[in-house]
Amino acid sequence: MIRIVPAFLLMALFASCSETISESYSIKGSSVLPDGKLYLLAQRDSTVKSIDSCDVVHGAFALNGRIDSTTIGQLIMEQFFAIPVVLEQGDIKVTIERTTKRVSGTLLNDQLYDYLDKHIQLINRSHELERRATQMLLEGYDEQEISRQIQAEQAVLPRQKDSLETHFIVENFDNVLGPFAFQMLTEEIMQMVGYPVMTPQLEEIMMKATDRFRANEYVSGYCHAANDIMARIKEQQQQEAELDNSLPAQYQP
Repeated sequence: MIRIVPAFLLMALFASCSETISESYSIKGSSVLPDGKLYLLAQRDSTVKSIDSCDVVHGAFALNGRIDSTTIGQLIMEQFFAIPVVLEQGDIKVTIERTTKRVSGTLLNDQLYDYLDKHIQLINRSHELERRATQMLLEGYDEQEISRQIQAEQAVLPRQKDSLETHFIVENFDNVLGPFAFQMLTEEIMQMVGYPVMTPQLEEIMMKATDRFRANEYVSGYCHAANDIMARIKEQQQQEAELDNSLPAQYQP
């Protein structure tokens, strides 16, 4: 399972993840899906557009071209899939199976998909623990026994996930992978909260961040928005507290 970047975030993603050197890329792949049209999206002239395409014939496809800088694009095949790919110098191999999709063959693609594999493994472990708890309940296990067996394992997973994400971003501050993983993380936060916030994990990352990472368009934009929202929330809370304190005692909550 591969994380798909929502379309409305593509512009920020492509604009923020680039290196300032000229690159040529070569993509060859195999697919078990029906033949069709494959598109490669990337940023060109400040616009996200399809920069290349090819037909998938008998499960095989190939794309070749040049880009102004190392960047993260997306391979899209109609309704079947959309997967990230680092467009960088070298021979890029794409393998698309029914349950897994992987890009390999170059340094950053190998690093990216090793990270994505570990990330989804932790998510799958969390889902598996939930299934185990339900199954044990159906089999008549005492709820305290279920809690004893499952909760200890569940408590560890969030810490492992945070550690994996933080370490990967820190290790890749100054290439395209750091901002990409940061964006994945913040998308997840916004899905849960509904708006940008600075969590303790994000604050730890930004305390360690390099100047180049801080200057990244997406990173700086998210942090500015999150800090602005949190400042407004704090101001509103202070105003509400002052209003409560100004009320007669019998009307105070």
